[in-house]
Amino acid sequence: MTMFETIRAARPLRWGTLGFAASAALIAGGQHLSAQGIANHNSKAPVNYAADRIEVQDKAKRVVLSGNVDINQSDLRLQAARTTVAYTDAGDIKIDRIDATGGVQVNRGSEQARGDVAVYDFNRNVITMTGNVALRRGTDTLNGGRLVIDLDSGLSSVDGKSGGAGGNGRVSGTFKVRDRD
Repeated sequence: MTMFETIRAARPLRWGTLGFAASAALIAGGQHLSAQGIANHNSKAPVNYAADRIEVQDKAKRVVLSGNVDINQSDLRLQAARTTVAYTDAGDIKIDRIDATGGVQVNRGSEQARGDVAVYDFNRNVITMTGNVALRRGTDTLNGGRLVIDLDSGLSSVDGKSGGAGGNGRVSGTFKVRDRD
């Protein structure tokens, strides 16, 4: 069952509200380091999910998934302890954004990103992660405080100003060096 089918099926239900803190740290600026990213993702593909619990908050136009959340869209996978999915409904339900917390991991092929908090903005096609961020591609690594992944361009940038990388405001990592022929 896709996210859209669940929202439609649960529409008559009005469940209690649960607070979800927005992450102001996602706005923090800083110096950036370019890296390879998770590119050419089809953000128009259906969003499938699994979780231990789902709560549809139809009046607030959001769905809260909690407990071992696993969201898949095409070949992109997001895992977290909890997510809030915000959507619009003008006759056709469309996901605007997914806010994820608790050991967030985003995977696509051999690329993996992890952090404490993530926001997947469907309108901009960007994923922003903060807190103990790590980007892995094969054996290459980047660590920092904030990671911004542009799914259209494939450009990822990491900065250290959001408290990661040991809290020292720096970006660290390792790049594999090509063997000489």
